[in-house]
Amino acid sequence: MTTSNVRHFLTLTDLSSAEFRQIIKRAIELKAMQRNGEIFEPLKNKVLAMIFEKSSTRTRVSFESGMAQFGGHAIFLSPRDTQLGRGEPIEDSARVLSSMADCLMVRTFEHEKAEKLAEFSSVPVINGLTDDVHPCQLLADMQTYFEQRGDIKGKTVTWIGDGNNMCHSYMHAAKLLEFKLNIACPKGFEPQQSFINETSDFIEITSDVSAACNNSDLLVTDVWASMGQEEEQKSREQAFDSFQVTNELMALANSDALFMHCLPAHRGEEVSANVIDGKQSVVWEEAENRLHAQKALLEFLLVN
Repeated sequence: MTTSNVRHFLTLTDLSSAEFRQIIKRAIELKAMQRNGEIFEPLKNKVLAMIFEKSSTRTRVSFESGMAQFGGHAIFLSPRDTQLGRGEPIEDSARVLSSMADCLMVRTFEHEKAEKLAEFSSVPVINGLTDDVHPCQLLADMQTYFEQRGDIKGKTVTWIGDGNNMCHSYMHAAKLLEFKLNIACPKGFEPQQSFINETSDFIEITSDVSAACNNSDLLVTDVWASMGQEEEQKSREQAFDSFQVTNELMALANSDALFMHCLPAHRGEEVSANVIDGKQSVVWEEAENRLHAQKALLEFLLVN
């Protein structure tokens, strides 16, 4: 069974508010070091095993590059490459993988799989995305906000679209970093009740997208149909018809408001091309910061 002193990162709430801010601050430092060409290898000879049941561009490249820059190594495991894909119990895989690697990262569908992996792993487990939450993305998003505008405490953030895993992690971030989160979603696409109960003091849910954008400091959206929901694409397009982030919506927010999207984006669906490619968009900085934020996370879990 797991040793009690192992820290996992399955949701943002595995961190305290102070630790969340510490990781953001460290990510900014590590980014500067890397830009300056400084060689820093705190994870020399350390191995990260990356279990992918859901495909990914940013998650794979950021973790793999991060381990390489830190002097360590990352192993990419797709369902085709592991016994997990052939039905080996997760607890068996967890015991074996954690006996050979120093950290596990999992990107999968059911959140329970990540939890079970952590339960039986003797090394830290990082959630690279589940159907419930996407905590690594929030580390990058918050790093980006702090770099551009300073601390987010007391600010207003507007989530537009599906009450999905990204929305859930934004809800956790609102509670930890103490910002107000307006959630604008079509009826029937609200976040899960358990997340609402957990964060109710910091969130407001509405189907009035314009009202939600008023005086906002950050507008965030995501694809309308997440991985595994492609068959719902047509019905979702109708439900989300008035939830595209446009220049008109950006104009309702504060003049220095930022726009974020975890990517991949569908221009002309959840966001107009002129917003995502416009001057208020920080999506490329946000994407790059997955690398720096996750390096700070790896250092936090494996060195501290």
